[in-house]
Amino acid sequence: MDALDRLYRSLDARMRPEDVATLVREAQPSLTEAEHRVIGEVALHARRWHGFSGMSDDYARPVGAARQVAATRVVFGVDGAVDADDPLSVLEFASLVGAEIAWDPDRTDFLSDRLNRDERAAAGIGLSKRQYNRRFRMLRRLSAKADRLDRVIVTRDVTLLAAAGFVGTIDRDRFRADVNAACFIAYYTARRKLRRRFTLLGRDNAFDQVAAALLRRCRLAAGTDWAMIALAHPTEEVLGHLTPEQLGNQIGRWSAATRSAAAVLGDLWQENDFEQANMVVRRGHDSSTWNTFARAYNAARAGWISSLHAAGAADLLADAWPGKAMRLMAADLAWWHRDTGGDLHSDTDVWAALPLPWEVLDGTATCTRGDVERACRSFDMDPARSGWSAPRAHGATARFRPTPELVHGVAVADPVWGMALRRAGVYSGKAPVSPVFGGQDAAG
Repeated sequence: MDALDRLYRSLDARMRPEDVATLVREAQPSLTEAEHRVIGEVALHARRWHGFSGMSDDYARPVGAARQVAATRVVFGVDGAVDADDPLSVLEFASLVGAEIAWDPDRTDFLSDRLNRDERAAAGIGLSKRQYNRRFRMLRRLSAKADRLDRVIVTRDVTLLAAAGFVGTIDRDRFRADVNAACFIAYYTARRKLRRRFTLLGRDNAFDQVAAALLRRCRLAAGTDWAMIALAHPTEEVLGHLTPEQLGNQIGRWSAATRSAAAVLGDLWQENDFEQANMVVRRGHDSSTWNTFARAYNAARAGWISSLHAAGAADLLADAWPGKAMRLMAADLAWWHRDTGGDLHSDTDVWAALPLPWEVLDGTATCTRGDVERACRSFDMDPARSGWSAPRAHGATARFRPTPELVHGVAVADPVWGMALRRAGVYSGKAPVSPVFGGQDAAG
């Protein structure tokens, strides 16, 4: 693969920005001296520890059902075609082979949903009870695997949406057709995908000096694919280059993603006892899933509002203006805020004062843009600059900082030490295991 292909593969992975900067230099032979200097300063950091990092350069990828499909073929003696990486194909395969035992994919409980002797006879099933049970178990496992596979795929897609927008929809040929846009998208999304640090400070602005230089090349080039850039960076400037048809497509994409994520948040809200007033996680809360979909919802909502503003159609939402969704905060981080004289972010106060966003979107509750603006001002917050009632204002261009080695959000001195701490269970709530004394607690 050449550098451009490796940049394309980085779109749904999690490469360090400095590694992406190295590929950008390879993919862009026509960089100016000033651009070489700016990008080279960042690319130099890729050589730290000889390029080694203890952190994964990818998001967890789903493991297909090939093993379960193979076992099912042996048990049933069939050889039907199936895509083991597609949950729907796996379920269709299960239903097809399950016809032999009159298997109902909606009734898979081993204790209550199996057919008894008379029911098996009535259905024309001549298998022994043992052989019938064996097949029922196999189909139950296959169905459960398909469900797990679907959840992992959806979670990964949502994670990428939150971190990088719709870059997953960009095909390889389109990516390669505009090198300037491709390099900007790959680098900027790598910055957006950086892991969160356990700190009282907010996230760094993803738009740094390298992103600024690469976007400047897009401005100067003729025929830039701004619609492709908008899939990852839907700002006022970028959206201003789009045709009405392209803007309409953007509005539709972000609207559908906003509603989809909001619907999942609504279900999670019913399944958990979150406290809207503080959003501090407690034992039993599914904080991981909630935070994943909350990030995706907020990213989609921001893209939707930005696209509506660019099209001059923001008033379409004025009478049903959904607010942001707050992520759950770890209890120790909330305590840290208060111990240092701080408090929860004002966004949490505004969120608690407004109807739940999924209820606004489905018409269950009423919330106008005016309601949102009044709630913001009651907590001394500018509703437009904060992104509650308008596209959020972006801060000044950030300065690149080398990607830190993190163990559960805490920076460590080097990747080898970080891997040792991770294996020992440090910061994870697990009892550290001494590699020397074989299981004795390190503190002992």
